[in-house]
Amino acid sequence: MTALMHTEENRQREKIATLSRSLYERGLTAGSSGNISVRLEDGWLLTPTNSCLGELDPARIAKLDWNGTLLAGDPPSKEAFLHRSMYEARPKAGAIVHLHSTHSAAVSCMGGLDRENCIPPLTPYFVMKIGRLPLVPYHRPGDKALGDVIRGLAARHGAVLLANHGPVVSGPDLEGAIYASEELEETAKIFLLLRNTSVHCLNDEQIDELKTVFKLDI
Repeated sequence: MTALMHTEENRQREKIATLSRSLYERGLTAGSSGNISVRLEDGWLLTPTNSCLGELDPARIAKLDWNGTLLAGDPPSKEAFLHRSMYEARPKAGAIVHLHSTHSAAVSCMGGLDRENCIPPLTPYFVMKIGRLPLVPYHRPGDKALGDVIRGLAARHGAVLLANHGPVVSGPDLEGAIYASEELEETAKIFLLLRNTSVHCLNDEQIDELKTVFKLDI
């Protein structure tokens, strides 16, 4: 059993490095910004502090237990508490992606947003992958108080947008979390393109139909 778990851990390490590089090469993260984690049976993996997502060494990705103790790899991102808070509130979450992607970060800096749902339901795909997106009030990077805020929201929301910062998105697995992050970034781009124009959003009936047909828990 231990050997099987070790093999799965190595597979997830390789997957994090490969998919992180794809995000970096497509401009969805820059420099040493962003961090990614994956839940394991015996802990969780998190990209190291001050690491570039385009140049990760799978063997150096941090492995932590659920008390935050480093078990292997390099020291984890200083935003480990953010990931841990979301995992605690969402036991079915298998992975979490936090990016500073351009359009999502731009929206997070805007005034006058609906803090309960800061990007409207512009497309069915946004509703299906993100649902309602709350805006989390600004906290300085590394502020542990942010963990309590995330924990309070994550039970009802699979993704949040950190004000003046960027999105935090969970998924059932790493691919799912990344696909949802990409859908959020594309919808943020559409939202910005549509500023100062008349917009037709999905109505409650259309959203309810999506929930029923695709069995969405949003």
